[in-house]
Amino acid sequence: MKGIRQLAEYLDISIGTVSRALNGRPDVNEETRRRVLAAAEEFGYVANQSGRSLRQGETKVIGLMIESSAEAVENADNFFLGVTSGLQSVFARHKLDLVMLPCPSDEDPYEYLKRMVARRVVDAMIISNTQRIDRRIDLLSRAKIPFVTVGRSLSANTFPWIDLDFEGVADRAVERLVARGHRRIAITAPSSEVNLGYVFVESYRRALERNGIAFDPSLVIRVKSSEQGGYQAAHELLQIEDRPTAVILIYELMAIGLYRRLMESGVMPGRDFAVIGFRDAPRARFLRPPLSCFRMSLYDLGVALGQTLLAHMPAYREFYSNDGGNIIWPLELVAGESDAFQLTVV
Repeated sequence: MKGIRQLAEYLDISIGTVSRALNGRPDVNEETRRRVLAAAEEFGYVANQSGRSLRQGETKVIGLMIESSAEAVENADNFFLGVTSGLQSVFARHKLDLVMLPCPSDEDPYEYLKRMVARRVVDAMIISNTQRIDRRIDLLSRAKIPFVTVGRSLSANTFPWIDLDFEGVADRAVERLVARGHRRIAITAPSSEVNLGYVFVESYRRALERNGIAFDPSLVIRVKSSEQGGYQAAHELLQIEDRPTAVILIYELMAIGLYRRLMESGVMPGRDFAVIGFRDAPRARFLRPPLSCFRMSLYDLGVALGQTLLAHMPAYREFYSNDGGNIIWPLELVAGESDAFQLTVV
């Protein structure tokens, strides 16, 4: 039984009646509907969703575009594994499906998205890894495809986004370190054009100035956001002549590599060097001394992303009329022992 015609012949009823029963139309009596659904299940009949999508002009699918690289695949604490559960909890209410669209690291994200748009594989998009100038935003705006981004961008005038509170993280981390006597405070930043790096560095610069500390560009260490990047960052920090006494990390798992390189040089985190991480990642919880870092609910972030997106889709806007604005997502500081010591100023 591969088609609706064969199913209708088997039941000895019209194709139209079978179609209406399968689609839950009210003009089919319950006994007929029961027979049709039972027969469809018995013979493994599945409606041709692609044909229905063409007729209705929608796919009932939401795309989440992420970067696919060896670094991302090896990262067991991938940010979006936590976010997707929240997204799906929202989309499931409306029988919408979520699909991951992994863009290969050797392909231009704009060209990749342009291909997805041309194929009309999704009704709406969630974009991650937002660039400072991101042509994907302009593409979706022109194509009139609803979307929301994880992160801000200088592209376009207005568009829906949710971004992490990098300003708040920089403020609290700098103030916490200054209160413990630190004046030479470094940070790590992504080596790419991702916009969060610019937001974080600028927030760090302003936080230093508020505390009467001059901004030193040599203390901004640009490396890959990975464990290896953390190892490299520690190596570069150790080479600075007037070595900093503290570092604020942009990515949680960098702490693993950073700890390793510091201890190889006889520098003990939490005793000789203060470290504040970004997010409370599961693998980083095994570090000793425990890492001071920031906590957030990835599930709740996913829920907010899903609701913000649906608020910009005409078919669902009435359910989420208050979720259309931009959001700075808060993080809570979790005090550990990696920065607990008081620096003795000579």
